[in-house]
Amino acid sequence: MPNNTETSSSEICQALLYPKSIALVGASDDAKKTGGRPQQFLRRSGYQGTVYPINPRRAEVQGEKAWPSLTALPEVPEHVFVLSPTDTVVDTVKECAQLGVKLVTILASGFSESGPEGVERENQLRAIAESSGLRILGPSSLGVVNPNNGLVLTANAAFAEPDVPKGKVFVASHSGSMIGALVSRGKARGVGFAGLVSVGSEVDLSVGEICAATLDDPSIEGYVLFLESLRHGDQLQAFAREAAKRGKPVIAYKLGRSSAAAEMAATHTGALAGEDDIADAFLKDLSVVRVEMLETLFEVFPLAKKVPAQQKTGKRVAVVTTTGGGAAMVVDQLGVRGITVQPPSAETIAKLQAAEIPGNAGRVLDLTLAGTKYEVMMKALDILLNAPEFDMVIAVVGSSARFNPDLAVKPIMDSAGHSKPLVTMLVPDAPNALAQLTQADIPCFRTPESCADAIAAVFARRTQAQAATVPASKAAATRALSEAQAYELLDVLQVPHAASVTFPLNTEQPATLPFDFPVVAKVCSEHIPHKTEVGGVVLGIRNQEELAAAFATLRSNLQARAPGVPCDQVLVQPMRKGLTEVLVGYRIDPDAGPIIMLAAGGIWAEVMRDRSIRLAPVSVETAKEMIAEVKMLQTVAGLRGKAKGDLDALAVTISNLSQLAVRNELNVAEAEVNPLMVMHEGEGVLAVDALVMQPAA
Repeated sequence: MPNNTETSSSEICQALLYPKSIALVGASDDAKKTGGRPQQFLRRSGYQGTVYPINPRRAEVQGEKAWPSLTALPEVPEHVFVLSPTDTVVDTVKECAQLGVKLVTILASGFSESGPEGVERENQLRAIAESSGLRILGPSSLGVVNPNNGLVLTANAAFAEPDVPKGKVFVASHSGSMIGALVSRGKARGVGFAGLVSVGSEVDLSVGEICAATLDDPSIEGYVLFLESLRHGDQLQAFAREAAKRGKPVIAYKLGRSSAAAEMAATHTGALAGEDDIADAFLKDLSVVRVEMLETLFEVFPLAKKVPAQQKTGKRVAVVTTTGGGAAMVVDQLGVRGITVQPPSAETIAKLQAAEIPGNAGRVLDLTLAGTKYEVMMKALDILLNAPEFDMVIAVVGSSARFNPDLAVKPIMDSAGHSKPLVTMLVPDAPNALAQLTQADIPCFRTPESCADAIAAVFARRTQAQAATVPASKAAATRALSEAQAYELLDVLQVPHAASVTFPLNTEQPATLPFDFPVVAKVCSEHIPHKTEVGGVVLGIRNQEELAAAFATLRSNLQARAPGVPCDQVLVQPMRKGLTEVLVGYRIDPDAGPIIMLAAGGIWAEVMRDRSIRLAPVSVETAKEMIAEVKMLQTVAGLRGKAKGDLDALAVTISNLSQLAVRNELNVAEAEVNPLMVMHEGEGVLAVDALVMQPAA
């Protein structure tokens, strides 16, 4: 049989969402039980394909003929849903592979999450998938739903409620229960879906591959991902990039703000760039709209669609309102997320006055005192939408939205054809107005929090065109280079570093140095990546006598604190002082792939956690964006006459180090310069310590 990599995307999509025949292994006669729900749901939803209940102990299941086994069926089913207990799953999947079934969904849990026996079961499933044409969804998958053809192939009890609403968004969720929750919450808001898949443990089919297989489906205009972790990052990366090219927004809600990965990191870069920090950079660099609130998932899609991922969008926001208090809430929530509301320009104010708009045009255009009128709101929206100083307009509507939507909501609907995004926040509970706006595909929000969350998430998207597309590497053991070897690597990458010389550790009288005092002496060994922990650094050495004494101190400290650790060199450098210090780190994340990080350096690196992360490699332009995101660096940006650092040289250095992502011949897993001295403008940058980790042989 062909290997699963030969299964085309169209075949996956067909078997997953449009199967002509389904077998339910372990189907129960009791429709209230988990094993009985899929058959009941399929029948009630009007699924037109063939359904084969498999139950060797019954001649009928829920009034339909039951079959004793898959081999007894008159045809090979396209999709098999395994509802039977965990200990039967592997044999059933083997049978599916032998018969040539396209896709099998596994409901049962009890695999890698349950200990060694479960890990072995999962390995067996993976081996079957890799050696055959069978694709596996799950384990721990509650199934698949396609409202467009009545495919309610799920054991999720939430689908006992009839009439799954149809929509344009496809959902892929690690959590099976969430697909039911999203449907019920969506129905309450008039939001439907083009399909929902409970992905489960991703033993074979992953979120990325499933979504990629549906990209050609014309009924799907965008995606919602509910992620518990970041797995199979290479497939998710490939999907997200292709979705962005096609103008299909991808929205993500991700759990798992874990620090476990950071606690085990070998470098400051690993400690600072925790699991969720990397996931955040990964998603944003792939133009994914990552929201913080579950509520936003149901409301952000029209806005994400209005602002294409590939479009460079400014963040200048205008607010017009019929309720000062409501607008203040929105402005406040935007401010918390770093988005400032822009006041109208003098030219725009003049146009408002010429149009006899009677409101107060401060930072917010407040029409409250003018009374809510269609023609007033319509004129105000027209002027603001055409004003060049705004990239987006937010209309905050008060009580009229509930009682007289024609006054302030209708002009919003009549203005929605403008190329500039127009966003609405309704302060009162106004279900009719919300339904009208939702039906018209106009971005509308019922809380200031979700409104600001959506806007911030859309603005935060980035298109990182240079980022490496290589598959994410799996974690492996690493070994450190000595600092002297690390500097040789920096030379290859054109990363400037301080001059240095090395001497044997047992040197009693070091030779004359090629640079002036004061200097620093450091132990130099690949077995001592963190020199300060063993007393391996002596600072402020002023002459040859102190240099000889420093060598003796280093020998003594090593004997006391690191007995038996191989070290036969001392590295000596001139003491240098920059305008400020930063950390620049590169590493290959097991799931996200290569990343580059810029952070406040020196002793503040892990204390301040002031940093910026991107997928690697990055351009100089992207590196400048990273610099702007590190707050500490704003102190050397030339503000208020203060000394300015050479931030242009820093951007070049960040970009150069990030090229490790495409320099596979250098074989680097992690590389960190800490500190990197940022000198005065025109004087460049200078690395004065470096740690490089390579995969262990």
